[in-house]
Amino acid sequence: MSYAIIGFGNIGQALAKAFARKGIEVSVATTRDPKSFSSTAAAIGPTIIPTTLAEAAKADVLFLAVRFEAVPDVAKALPTWDGKTIVDVTNAYGVPPEELGGQPSSKFNAQAFTGARLVKGFNHLGAASLAQDPAVKGGRRAVFLASDDDAAAAAISTLAENLGFAPIKLGGLSEGGLLVQARGNTWGQLIFKDLIKFD
Repeated sequence: MSYAIIGFGNIGQALAKAFARKGIEVSVATTRDPKSFSSTAAAIGPTIIPTTLAEAAKADVLFLAVRFEAVPDVAKALPTWDGKTIVDVTNAYGVPPEELGGQPSSKFNAQAFTGARLVKGFNHLGAASLAQDPAVKGGRRAVFLASDDDAAAAAISTLAENLGFAPIKLGGLSEGGLLVQARGNTWGQLIFKDLIKFD
């Protein structure tokens, strides 16, 4: 299984740190030349591989860690996304619901990635919290996952556990998924809730 993070701002770097802690290789890409952020990637760890958007798009699992308005540009990287899983880490705060056709932002994003399976996840934490070691006082930091594809949700749940997090599945994008999505100028009820799960 190959992994990529699209977007290398605060959230993208926080995700990269999670992969680096476990020694799992992940490509990182933006619309910029990889040389422009190679030193930042190297500082995080040797398993963080700066690359082009076109190369990163070849991964099996892609974390979408860009600004919400940049999603259509990322989606143009491939004509079809068949067989790939997109983890939507974006937040559409401030985007009027009518611009999304009244649907949740993740459903709106899913339409851009033809053929892909989409999981909403890792987006409810601020970058500073997400960047920290998820092992906290004998527990694990929770990450919420929502998807209309049970197999995709299960795969990302396993990945989250491998990264040290405690995944909590919320169900479909239009049900529990609404708890971790912004609607206009209102945050979902679980956004910014930094919770620790004890086994």
